[in-house]
Amino acid sequence: MAGAETVVSREGGGRRGRRASGGRGGRGAGDGSAGRGPGRGGFDDDGEPPRKRGWKRFLPNWKIVMAGFVVLAAGVFGMIAVAYANTPLPDENSAKETATSQGSTIYYASKDAKGKPEVLAKLGTKRIKLENLKQDVPEVVQDAVIAAENDTFREDSGISLSGMVRSLWNTASGKQVQGASTITQQMARGYFNNLSNERSITRKIKEIFIAVKLDKEWSKDKVLLYYLNIVPFGRNTYGIEAASREFFGKKTKDLNAAEAAYLAGRIQQPGNFDLQEGKGDRSGTEFRFNYVLKQMAKIWPQKVAPGNVKYADLPTTAKFPKIKKQSFKNYYSGFRGYMINAVMNELQQRNGLKQADIETGGYKIYTTFDKKLMQAAADAVQNNTTGLSPEIHASLAAVDPRNGRVIAFYGGKNYLGKHPDQFNDAFDAHKQAASAFKPYVLAAWLEAGYSLNSYVPGNETVPKVLPGTTKVTNEERMPSGITVTSATAHSINTAYASMAYKLGLDKVKQIAEGAGIPKDELDRDETAHKYLLSIGTAIVTPLEQAAGYSIFANEGKHYKTHVVQKVDKVDGTPFIPEDTTFTRVISPTSAADAIEALQAVVKEGTGRGAALPDRPVAGKTGTNSENKEAWFVGFTPQLSTGVGMYREECVRMKGNKVVKKLNGREICPNGYVGSEISLGNIQGATYPSRIWRAFMMEAMKGQPVQQFPEPANAGTPMNIVEKPAPSPTPTPTDDTGFPNGNGDPNGNGDPNGNGDPNGNGDPNGDNNGGGGDNCLPWDDACNGNGNGNGHGNGNSGDDPLNQGSVQASTPPSPTPSGSRRSTATPSP
Repeated sequence: MAGAETVVSREGGGRRGRRASGGRGGRGAGDGSAGRGPGRGGFDDDGEPPRKRGWKRFLPNWKIVMAGFVVLAAGVFGMIAVAYANTPLPDENSAKETATSQGSTIYYASKDAKGKPEVLAKLGTKRIKLENLKQDVPEVVQDAVIAAENDTFREDSGISLSGMVRSLWNTASGKQVQGASTITQQMARGYFNNLSNERSITRKIKEIFIAVKLDKEWSKDKVLLYYLNIVPFGRNTYGIEAASREFFGKKTKDLNAAEAAYLAGRIQQPGNFDLQEGKGDRSGTEFRFNYVLKQMAKIWPQKVAPGNVKYADLPTTAKFPKIKKQSFKNYYSGFRGYMINAVMNELQQRNGLKQADIETGGYKIYTTFDKKLMQAAADAVQNNTTGLSPEIHASLAAVDPRNGRVIAFYGGKNYLGKHPDQFNDAFDAHKQAASAFKPYVLAAWLEAGYSLNSYVPGNETVPKVLPGTTKVTNEERMPSGITVTSATAHSINTAYASMAYKLGLDKVKQIAEGAGIPKDELDRDETAHKYLLSIGTAIVTPLEQAAGYSIFANEGKHYKTHVVQKVDKVDGTPFIPEDTTFTRVISPTSAADAIEALQAVVKEGTGRGAALPDRPVAGKTGTNSENKEAWFVGFTPQLSTGVGMYREECVRMKGNKVVKKLNGREICPNGYVGSEISLGNIQGATYPSRIWRAFMMEAMKGQPVQQFPEPANAGTPMNIVEKPAPSPTPTPTDDTGFPNGNGDPNGNGDPNGNGDPNGNGDPNGDNNGGGGDNCLPWDDACNGNGNGNGHGNGNSGDDPLNQGSVQASTPPSPTPSGSRRSTATPSP
């Protein structure tokens, strides 16, 4: 049965016949010459592809590659879509502070002729917001900015891929004239507070998303207006309107094509262009100016600029504009710098506002300073110290006791200038208070329930040796016992040291601290000087003294001293209100009785040179050892004013040794420090009293005459010593001697009978009791043999308590030496 037999090829054609050579393969079984087997080639009989050999076997199938790419792309685009959807468009009210920041204005308390607060200073960013693009910004200005920064702005979708590519190319080729960011991107980055300026992929992607959304939600005009209001142009200006006024002295709507091109060109590098033009180099701004004009001509050749000039002709017809010279109005010059610095310090210390916050916050800061009285303070000091050594420093501070406002002060001649002095003597010169500290002891005495009629020692302390204290003396002949009023009028050291011993220093310090003197200073001084604290070793400033005496002028109440009344935000809403709280330090009855004793100082004691002709005055003089510091602090019901003086010479130190001195210098040069020395014959009753009176005459001009409250005569007499036998009224000798036989400059109780030292407006008379033209009516040197002559000169007869060589009633301890900036406690 051969016909039924199956024929099998011996050469191949079966499942293993893969090595036979021959044709392209048959369609059925056959011998080896007919083909390799079934199919078109590359597959075995069972349909599997042939296995690859060599490196090709590692290559993936192209279909797999394409499928993977599609999946990856879908994933990336999916993530982008999700990120885009999850990036919200910021609220336009969520602006960065830098986008809306503007300078703050500081005002005087006084008002101008129109009743508006007078401007003291304008600090920080210059910015003027425009509200309507079409009305406020001419088309030529819009076109100039678009040509300079983003020529496709009107057509693009908020971003520009071509711009990014162009930016990369231009940067690589060194021809960078436009950035990669569109105007929309720049506006978003500069305006919204959820976009930082960090250089990162994340921030850039977020910026792109927001720019695309902005382009859909906002009109192009709105985007451009916001951009023009925030973009910097240099000279500390932000926004086109502030820049237009700064560079050309005109509004944006009045700019011509050349001016528009100049400002638009500046956007690229405003800070660098400021530096270049400051050196007289305009090459950078001229290049940008020409670039902008060429861009405008290229993009809109048929448009017409103001003056009926086609944009196409601008590169040849427009001339580089005349730029307004930068005005440097330095508000810190003169004594305004001291006021501004005082405001800055207070806002930072009490409210946490730093200078940068103030310069960008757009605040309206209302100070307590009266412009007229600030000048009066300067005049009072300068006019009454003419001819004195430049080494002598005088300062003044005036406080309204009814609210704690610093109305005026004098802290130095010039905050800036050829010889700038940025140290404010009125606020920062910490000096021994001398006898001007005694009123705090007086207040503690009255608060303890003792009366003014108490008898206190006039010759030596009770006890004779005060624990931990060097011997206290007066160096004047006084009765053994005197009243507290007399001890105050004549500033008797033994009386006040004994009063402090009777009270205990804690009660004295409590009053002084309540009046505003720092507790740490009082504690430090007690440790160093014990009971000498009561007669003036404590360290104070003129401002602290003026504020401290307010407890007497204002019925025992003390308001925290301040130089800022209030702060409003840029829209006028209140931001920082005035602190109107007060502390009651002493009772009204104690204040009234203290005033009685302090009035005696001016009526019959050491402070008569401060008397005002039309109203009551109370106060206290002070001069310390070696006349190193001299004070007069006094008040009316409306105003408390402190005047202090000291002297420094410039020395060069090597270790603790002085190796060189410079005399006659107001400000010490580098390498030298100020060392405090004696004021000479200047005492509290001389120049300080005169300065105080000159200022208060002006400050009280036109003010109603107010009387002090009637004395309460409260308390119980506390006789530390026995009541003495009647004796002649002692002559006041604290701080000075007096040039006549009755303790008055002219024998009638007034300096000259009309409220002036000599009747001719000059503190010195024709002879002044033998002292000559340079002699002061209150100086010991004036105790000559002159006779009264009707020209303000007294009759220097024999004074049983003042023989012309009496020293001032002062603390026996030395004044702290060193720079006026030093607050070191003096050694006992």
